[in-house]
Amino acid sequence: MLKTNKDKVVKWSVQGKIHHPVGGNYRISNDGKPMILPATGGISYNVAIGDSVFNWAGDHVEPGVSIRNENNSENAALMTFACIGNEAKIVSGDAKGKKGYVTGMHGGIDHVLIHFEKDILEDLAIDDKIMIKAYGQGLNLPDFENVHVMNIDPDLFEKLGIKEENSKLKVNVVAKVPPYLMGSGIGSKSAATDGDYDIMTGDMEEIKRLGLDKLKFGDIVLLQDCDNTYGVGFLKGSISIGVVVHSDCVKSGHGPGVTVIMTSKESVIEGVIDENANIGNYMKMN
Repeated sequence: MLKTNKDKVVKWSVQGKIHHPVGGNYRISNDGKPMILPATGGISYNVAIGDSVFNWAGDHVEPGVSIRNENNSENAALMTFACIGNEAKIVSGDAKGKKGYVTGMHGGIDHVLIHFEKDILEDLAIDDKIMIKAYGQGLNLPDFENVHVMNIDPDLFEKLGIKEENSKLKVNVVAKVPPYLMGSGIGSKSAATDGDYDIMTGDMEEIKRLGLDKLKFGDIVLLQDCDNTYGVGFLKGSISIGVVVHSDCVKSGHGPGVTVIMTSKESVIEGVIDENANIGNYMKMN
């Protein structure tokens, strides 16, 4: 098992409430069609971790439950310190006391996304409060100072089965994404605070050629030549690992969103293709 500083990572509290969907205006598709579609926020009753991110009659659809705070500073803390795999506990409403886990952060709308079992979703309501045991920011690998880890619960990180071979880290991923497909979110100031960025799907023939049309919510992917160390951008030879957090989108320059969990400016991370590399499968190991 990789050596980490897990025992020194602070576990504390952040909280948000289920955010009512906003908007309702036309969205213009990448082929010029105006469309009215369900999008972000609220409770998605029939969209969950493990489902395909494609072919939904929606745009930027968020699986499960979407939470945020109206106070911008508080929401910034929620977005920054909630990490994928963190325990989420409902603290108000009819489902009070029930638990789920964080599945990602969605920038722009600035939502934290949470998975709950279907029977729990039925007892939830808009504005119900959810507490998260925020645990993960500050995690590092003492033997790999050139690798930055972010946005992932240390307990989930250990379950990824990452192996060290020949001074490199072997990470199971469902797919490898070339840098020319990364779109909305490029240029963000920090992958640890700004949520995610998108795999562009305007060219579906290329998406199919690369096997990316099979992506699911929660899949772990490798981003080639993508440096997320101190911002979000291109760097030849750099590697990032991320989790697919929201659905495909109709708008140009957008597509399934990826929240980064590891990055390095050097080619010390290698992806091993595994169709089962999905956080839903790792979380079931609890």
